[in-house]
Amino acid sequence: MSPAFVITLTFTLLCVAQCYPSKRILSETLAEREDSQDFEYTHPMKLNNSIEEEELSVSALIEKANRNIGQKLDKPLIVFGDIAVTGGLHNADPCTSKKCKWVKSPNGKVYVPYEISTRYSPNETYKIEEGLKSFTTSTCVRFRPRNKDDKDYLYIMTGSGCLSSIGRQGGLQKLFLDQEGCLHHHVIQHELLHALGFHHEHVRSDRDKHIRILRENIQCGEQHNFNKVNTTNLRTPYDYNSVMQYGRDFFSKNGKPTMIPIPDKNVEIGKAKKMSPNDILRVNRLYECNGYK
Repeated sequence: MSPAFVITLTFTLLCVAQCYPSKRILSETLAEREDSQDFEYTHPMKLNNSIEEEELSVSALIEKANRNIGQKLDKPLIVFGDIAVTGGLHNADPCTSKKCKWVKSPNGKVYVPYEISTRYSPNETYKIEEGLKSFTTSTCVRFRPRNKDDKDYLYIMTGSGCLSSIGRQGGLQKLFLDQEGCLHHHVIQHELLHALGFHHEHVRSDRDKHIRILRENIQCGEQHNFNKVNTTNLRTPYDYNSVMQYGRDFFSKNGKPTMIPIPDKNVEIGKAKKMSPNDILRVNRLYECNGYK
């Protein structure tokens, strides 16, 4: 056995041990570990059936819905938990200064055409439409049904978790809201904000002043979900109450926090049930609604 082979084998075993401390991980899947008596913590996605989904955070719902997607060739590449990459990764707000911002009409409104899949039931369609309408009272964005002349539009469909691209991509743009787990007001708003050009709060450029990432608690292979993005923050403060802020245990491998607020680690984060005032302000500033700049 050559020295080079021994070194390579040792390094590989160390990496596996660090990411998967269980002695049986080489022969068991995560699902098998959860069912075994050796699994000593409650995985964040193994939810108590007595807890109603409406009470769960955006990150808990999205992580649950998206658990098994992005692993097949016929599915979109997923980054940052729920962002679908269809043709090059756009870094949230920066791309809106070039090509991924929805066009503002002469009347001051930003019309975003959409079409909703007929696979949804009437009640499910109503929930989606309520999320679309929620932007009307506080911003100049108007999601409206697509007409035959609209080339760029959102096609809201089920089947692949909760997913959206960042900003306007051009042509038919898929926005996934699965019937199982995604049809909640705060999740719908979250994905629509992605489609308007916004990224998650915990990856914004100034996040290190407001949260600390605990990489030792992140699931192996999911560290990229915590990479910073060179965002334009539109002169708004970091917002723990943003609907774009994920919870403490997002992609945790051991039930411990993957991010904590600083300097006060006890501040509540990731609990928003609707857009915060800062979320609304950012939309208005990005699209220069009603004199905002």
